[in-house]
Amino acid sequence: MRDIIVSLIIMALMPVCFRRPFIGLLVFSWLAYMRVQDLAWQFARGMRWSFYVFIITFAGYVVGPHKKTFFRKDPRCYWMIVLVCLVGIGIALSKYPNARQFSRYVEFVKIVFIALFTTALVTDRERLRVLMWVIAISMGFYGLKNGIWGILTLGRSQVLRGPGGMLADNNDFSLALSMGVPLLYYLGWTERRQLIKRAFWVMLPLTVVAVGLTHSRGGFLSVSTAIGIMVWRSRNRVGGLAVGFLVAICALIIAPASYTDRLMTIVDYENEGSASSRVRAWGIAIRMALGNPVFGVGFGKFKQHFLEFCNDPTPAELQYQGIIVAHNSYLQIWAECGTPAFLIYLGLILASFLTIWSVRRMAKQRYHSSWIINYANMFEASLATFMVGSMFLNRAHFDLLYHFLAIIMMFGHIATKEMLNTELYPARTAGTRGTLTHWKGGAFDRTHRRSAFDRRLVGEA
Repeated sequence: MRDIIVSLIIMALMPVCFRRPFIGLLVFSWLAYMRVQDLAWQFARGMRWSFYVFIITFAGYVVGPHKKTFFRKDPRCYWMIVLVCLVGIGIALSKYPNARQFSRYVEFVKIVFIALFTTALVTDRERLRVLMWVIAISMGFYGLKNGIWGILTLGRSQVLRGPGGMLADNNDFSLALSMGVPLLYYLGWTERRQLIKRAFWVMLPLTVVAVGLTHSRGGFLSVSTAIGIMVWRSRNRVGGLAVGFLVAICALIIAPASYTDRLMTIVDYENEGSASSRVRAWGIAIRMALGNPVFGVGFGKFKQHFLEFCNDPTPAELQYQGIIVAHNSYLQIWAECGTPAFLIYLGLILASFLTIWSVRRMAKQRYHSSWIINYANMFEASLATFMVGSMFLNRAHFDLLYHFLAIIMMFGHIATKEMLNTELYPARTAGTRGTLTHWKGGAFDRTHRRSAFDRRLVGEA
């Protein structure tokens, strides 16, 4: 029955996705991050719903009365395209390319293409806001679901795997949930309707609990980073640090001994097999990258070249048993794809941080409070969370990262355009409210003054 309901809902949305491509992007994001198809049990679970939705959405964009710009003319979009080309060349030049390698490359191309397509569709503040809502609620749904279950079982339950897709592995799942924590906090903060605000803030602590239930050490470091930046960017840092410290102490006291013992291995990594193997893999990845500096050993070829750069392989490694990966997203892309690809990857992340910092600095000079400042803090915390979590995971090609890079790019353009429009959005100082615009027909009518309803929508009241 559940399969039928899920299938009927998605098929009913497909004509809407064709007629309104932005709705298609929202549906695609819902399927990609909430993985509603994985909540079914039979035929709906194996269907490639997100792929079908994207094809229909893109077809609707091509034949519809839309401006035929498939991505924004921004240097970062071209960097992504160059990155895809470099990875493809590396595969072609690698030793014994195989079908699995090509299949993974096709998935990577789709990830980047969707990110680029997002820059063509997210063109104003309202679209940005709705898309972030979909992503945040998708993460919050699993935080709510697993967090409640963890509380009911007094922390004895453990999340061994995520729903599916990019979230199947429990470490990936914990990383995605950690990136969702700042979204839930700041979107809840900017929401003026109390019922919705409370819903976000109920999901927030439960999502943190869900991260703990994965028993992922990378997840612990990731969510700690998210919370730390949120506290640092708060208006009362001292109070936030005090509350955060007390919550951390209480969490460690009530946490199961198995979880606290696992966290202790972060410090004593030399005597813990899994942690020490990561450090060992990092050294091998560095040697591999230095030995193949231009195009790397080939996308997905780390395991096949492992023994060439391993000085003292273990018996299990000699038989290619177990998981043999770089255990680090930065070293993964460096070793497998080469130095140019690695530098572009870092450049994309750095450019996103520079956009966030530049926009926030400009907004603080103009506004006492603004959705722009809140969103800048939100994106900063989420991106920093990924950077910390990916230090311990092979996720250089993580779907959510590239989507975030595209969204941050558009946030920069939308926010800057708004701040430069001094007639419609005049600067405000403490104690003043500024000029308002009018909300009409589901979009901003720029010929009128802003209403109080508009201010409530964006959290500026």
